[in-house]
Amino acid sequence: MTGLARTSADLDPRRRRILYRCWHRGIREMDLVFGSFAEAEISNLSDTELDEFEVIMDEQDHDLHAWITGAMALPEERNTPLFARIAAYKPDFDPVTRESLQEKLGQ
Repeated sequence: MTGLARTSADLDPRRRRILYRCWHRGIREMDLVFGSFAEAEISNLSDTELDEFEVIMDEQDHDLHAWITGAMALPEERNTPLFARIAAYKPDFDPVTRESLQEKLGQ
């Protein structure tokens, strides 16, 4: 996946803003991790999880990348179930084609 594959039309304004931020972080690797995770999970996150997700997203991309890859130890305050879900999420790196989008959207 190389970008947004879901519509945000069914999301409330806060979730739309978060989804957009996830795909426009600055470091492509973090765009892919956070964007893919958000596409799959954003509509199911509770308000408490959204609060935590926004705090996590405020971290520097270089630190996030190092924590997710294990290059740096994860700080205790980030050692949460939500961060573990983000770090464990495996983005879909397949190229986006008309056919792949139709398949994912069930068309």
